[in-house]
Amino acid sequence: MAGVADQQREVAAAFDAQADGYDEKWTRSVSGRLQREQVWREVDRFFLPGHRILDLGCGTGVDAVRLARVGARVLAIDISPQMVRMTRRRVESENLSEGVTCELLPLEELGDLKNRGSFDGAISDFGVLNCVENLRQVARDLAALLRPGAHLALCYMGRFCLWETAWFLLHGKPGKAFRRLGAHSFPASRAFEVFYPSVRAIVEAFSGNFRLVSWRGVGIFVPPSYVEPLAHSFQGGFRRLARFDHIAGGWAILRAVGDHRLLVFVRN
Repeated sequence: MAGVADQQREVAAAFDAQADGYDEKWTRSVSGRLQREQVWREVDRFFLPGHRILDLGCGTGVDAVRLARVGARVLAIDISPQMVRMTRRRVESENLSEGVTCELLPLEELGDLKNRGSFDGAISDFGVLNCVENLRQVARDLAALLRPGAHLALCYMGRFCLWETAWFLLHGKPGKAFRRLGAHSFPASRAFEVFYPSVRAIVEAFSGNFRLVSWRGVGIFVPPSYVEPLAHSFQGGFRRLARFDHIAGGWAILRAVGDHRLLVFVRN
């Protein structure tokens, strides 16, 4: 098992390498857009104009820019210098520099923000938490940063994805089909650990200072982004699948088979 410093270094290097092509591969993909819209539909209910929001692992800045557009003030952080560069470029191109501040900071070092004032909410979108082992420390640091009543939205890759399992089994790749069932796995490109915590593990890690108010599946019917060739050929059909996701994402019988889980907590 890699140490924290080794993990951080490899995660940063991996996302640095992906930064320039990240939007093309993930953000602008049909599946990527549809899954992100599901998250936005939920967080729009409680992230409001004037709120001070912490964007945990901002990537190329898509969420930060959207929040700033509706009047929130965003502090966006990421472990990857190149992702921070991409976020700053996006913010500047949208003329939103007054609404978004972007800084280089790993999730494991959130405590460094303790003198920066309190936040009205925080979001971690699409797998950032899967790169961090010590979620209890993240929870403690966030508890010190978020005001009572603040919402925390955590979207991460779950331990089982029906689409992924079926897709890779059909393509004769059983190792990939069941890779999430282990405690962690190693991506082929870089030697860093990817963790797939259960919903229970997340809730337990955050239970001391946060209360779970809802959770739903994201990408139950809409597949992961690596199915993009299929999604691109049938965009209308995938839009209809997204509507099914919206309807059934919170159903107990289905929410645990999606590509991602979206957990919403409130700070006690």
